[in-house]
Amino acid sequence: MSLLFDKIKANKQLVIVDAEIGEKNRLKDILFDLSEIDSGKQLVFLYVSNSVYDVGIYFSLFSVQHLVVLLNVNLHIDFKKKLEADYQPDIVYDPSRNLISDYGAKEFHSINGTIQLHLLKKKIGRKFNHKIKVLLSTSGTTGSPKFVKLSETNLLANTESIVDYLPIVSEDVTPLNLPIFYSYGLSVLHTNAINGGQIICNVPDILQRKFWKQFEQFGFTSIAGVPYVYEMLNRIGFRKKAYPSLKYFHQAGGNLNVEMKKLYQEYAKENQVEFYVMYGQTEATARISFVEPKMLDQKISSIGKEIKNGIFSLDNETGELCYTGPNVFGGYASNVSDLANWEQIDVLKTGDLAKKDADEYYYITGRLKRFVKIFGNRINLDDLESLLKNKFTGTPFACTNYHDKAVIISVIDEVDDKLIKQFLQDKLKIHPSVIKIQYVADFPLSNNGKLNYSKLVEVYES
Repeated sequence: MSLLFDKIKANKQLVIVDAEIGEKNRLKDILFDLSEIDSGKQLVFLYVSNSVYDVGIYFSLFSVQHLVVLLNVNLHIDFKKKLEADYQPDIVYDPSRNLISDYGAKEFHSINGTIQLHLLKKKIGRKFNHKIKVLLSTSGTTGSPKFVKLSETNLLANTESIVDYLPIVSEDVTPLNLPIFYSYGLSVLHTNAINGGQIICNVPDILQRKFWKQFEQFGFTSIAGVPYVYEMLNRIGFRKKAYPSLKYFHQAGGNLNVEMKKLYQEYAKENQVEFYVMYGQTEATARISFVEPKMLDQKISSIGKEIKNGIFSLDNETGELCYTGPNVFGGYASNVSDLANWEQIDVLKTGDLAKKDADEYYYITGRLKRFVKIFGNRINLDDLESLLKNKFTGTPFACTNYHDKAVIISVIDEVDDKLIKQFLQDKLKIHPSVIKIQYVADFPLSNNGKLNYSKLVEVYES
């Protein structure tokens, strides 16, 4: 059995609500009988969109021993097929497809309803490490085959550490407005399933008017958002209105600029609610630090202090932020053979440069890794380059993060801007407004002969 699932089952106040029809379900109502497929540890792909059925099948898998891979149901079909060819999952849940080649469809039932699972026709003999419970993609958009390996210990430890500081109680009404294939969204589900009351599924995008009608209808007590969400909420007038049911709101998934934080902190004080600013890493399951609301005025640009049972340190040579704790992952999986192993990582190198002040609060000063977070999506820039080079054969591309606000695509040969933007919108759902294209004569190189990405940013800004 699962310790995490046991704690969720022990929460007698937990109710799962379908926002579309207002239907309320107890946990037992949404669980599927999977006894028919509970034979040995199997690899399960779940393509999800935060419906009640999605939450039901995810929780159901915690009562059995399978290894769960959480993926975006809207992932491009080409990426789905590539991932399935690479990993050959034993079981696939994808509400967007009725048929999958080499798989047979079978219905499974709960009190709430019926879903279809696709079962691999030809069984493959392979062993998966017993510690690995969940895989989360390092990129929710590009369909990268690289996953973060998480154990149930990781998931439970992180959940309990977050519950230790967030005021989650049984009277709460929490919208599941972040996708559960994203570590931040998954942690919202776990923490509220253990300590909360009502979890509202099937909510529309937080920027749609319908979401705010549901906010009033159900009386949401909290909301979660990445920086882009809060920037857009500011534009559509969130701060001009009071929300009687709102207790607190929180932000992670990238750095919200200081001026915007100040505006929301002021709003929080005026309306007697709390604003939590947090920092996290998928490799550490989810959130690993936070700023207490009472300290936000003084530490407005900080990522705060570590969560309970976590320890920050700074690399003496590089200044890279490092983290130690029971929520640190067991290494990456780039292919199915990697699922046989669990790598015990004592110190997680976050890829972010940081400093700390005299009060032991930490501040991010830069980024080492080749990732960009836009609209909450974590995009691997190396994957992006490969996609472009494969599409526009022979054309050199270099992709650079621009302050987590945009991607600069540097091109040597002449290519129609519209073709590049349309391709990325169709393939990765990246909005053209965050794609900045510049044409250069040559790519600048560093002393060791590698491409100098920082110089390309300087060229763009010049």
